[in-house]
Amino acid sequence: MFYVIGLGLSDEKDITVKGLEAVKRCERVYLESYTSILMVEKEKLEAFYGRQVITATRELVELEADEILRDADKVDVAFLVVGDPLGATTHSDLLLRATSLSIPTSVIHNASILTALGSTGLQMYSFGQTLSLVFFTETWRPDSWYDRLEENLKVGMHTLVLLDIKVREQSEENMAR
Repeated sequence: MFYVIGLGLSDEKDITVKGLEAVKRCERVYLESYTSILMVEKEKLEAFYGRQVITATRELVELEADEILRDADKVDVAFLVVGDPLGATTHSDLLLRATSLSIPTSVIHNASILTALGSTGLQMYSFGQTLSLVFFTETWRPDSWYDRLEENLKVGMHTLVLLDIKVREQSEENMAR
């Protein structure tokens, strides 16, 4: 079985009971490490879950997905995601790959930044399109976010802006950019 499990938004204890039970059954446990920043050290996850956790970089997930799915038709394998597991297209792609290989799958949802919007006092129904704002480079400055922001403003909707992160180059300077 291939499990894709949401970890929630805070620490090792945010995992659901169902998610924790699945992790404890798994032979291999991967932690996706590039679409979000985990608010706790990987070692705390390992201690709480009782399993070694393998860091899954963007390269591993996108270029070597077969390694993650290896033998998942015979043994249980977990893929852990900060927030809800289906927040990024790459995670859905892993599920599609598993299905095409006749590997049984299970998705275990959890809280995400989208469901946490209520803690701001604003209603989810008052939000328009969500935007992703990426780091610009000298040769790449996407501006599609501006049109979406303008559309949201025209119809009086709030806008959730997801900021890009530099996972490999984490520093206060990069986070402030």
